Amino acid sequence: MAEFMKAILALADGRFYIGRSFGAQGEALGEVVFNTSMTGYQEILTDPSYEGQMVAMTYPEIGNVGVNPEDVESRKPYVKGFIVKEYSSIPSNWRASQTLHEYMTAHGIVGIEGIDTRSLVRHLRDHGSQEGIISTVRDNPEELAARAKLSPGLIGRDLVKEVTCQEPYDWNEGRWELGKGYKKREPAGGGKKRRSKIPSFAAPLFSVVAYDYGIKLNILRNLAESGCEVRVVPAWTPAEEVLALNPDGIFLSNGPGDPDAVPYAREIVQKLIGKKPIFGICLGHQIMGLALRGKSYKLKFGHHGGNQPVMDLTTRKVEITTQNHGFALDPDSLMGAAEVTHLNLNDNTVEGLAHRELPIFSVQYHPESSPGPHDAGYLFQRFVEMMEKHGQ
Repeated sequence: MAEFMKAILALADGRFYIGRSFGAQGEALGEVVFNTSMTGYQEILTDPSYEGQMVAMTYPEIGNVGVNPEDVESRKPYVKGFIVKEYSSIPSNWRASQTLHEYMTAHGIVGIEGIDTRSLVRHLRDHGSQEGIISTVRDNPEELAARAKLSPGLIGRDLVKEVTCQEPYDWNEGRWELGKGYKKREPAGGGKKRRSKIPSFAAPLFSVVAYDYGIKLNILRNLAESGCEVRVVPAWTPAEEVLALNPDGIFLSNGPGDPDAVPYAREIVQKLIGKKPIFGICLGHQIMGLALRGKSYKLKFGHHGGNQPVMDLTTRKVEITTQNHGFALDPDSLMGAAEVTHLNLNDNTVEGLAHRELPIFSVQYHPESSPGPHDAGYLFQRFVEMMEKHGQ
């Protein structure tokens, strides 16, 4: 094992932890949050929803399966810093192509290990998520805490512009299969929809335009597997341009930060309401709520992890879900056209909504989560059924 340098994690309130660095050398600044997932650290690193944040893992050993080129949720990692109890320098997985240390070094991600992550998580739960800094080049905790206080935070920052695609593109990749990798589908020629009786990956029945607020690749794979031809567009694409494509449905993706900081997204969605069936996830759910005249607020320490219980109020069934958000919709503000359909059983926050009359629904959590759980995967089929019922 390589001998790693000293590293310090300092929070804006003055709390600090001394450990060992891994990954890149230097400094990383961002909001410190904790994630309770036991698996899937590579998907967490590459989730665009973590733009502007540093992630502390509650699971004690990280890095034991290394990194491979397939288990990614975007074209690059977005986490600003990574915090773990113990970094495993010797990966044991047949798919691993490099160690986590090598991957983080190549992408400039600063990490710290060897600290008491239980103490850190308890502090964040008691005092809330806050700005922090990881440094391997400064050793004065007070100076580092002062620098952390200068971090702009998430409220009011448009982070979507940092992660959205710059040009539209078509998606033709399905789920991963053992020994084969990700399935590939030849695009339809001339922009024509393939028509069949039963939608499938090989024979898609519906066309969907997906707004990219920081979209995870496994969302696109699930849409494709559900029988959709998907066109991904930048977050600022005018509603008129999307409607001119005459899709069967519109998807609003996950993304980072404060939904109130992207008013252009809300205004675009308001123009789409009533025109096509719409399905939103995570930030897309929040933007839909704002477009329906709701309000959002920042959670004390957010929901980040793969073990959040959610009740579907329409069926009374409980799903174990993956979540990654620091903001939520105010239920009292959704008393008009929208109704709350899902609740988080830990804190009763809003986890889903539906329009009372129009074919529109959204969820705060992630039914596409690649590492699991997969309890909510049926929601993609619900979107397909909605498009089939309300097809024009």
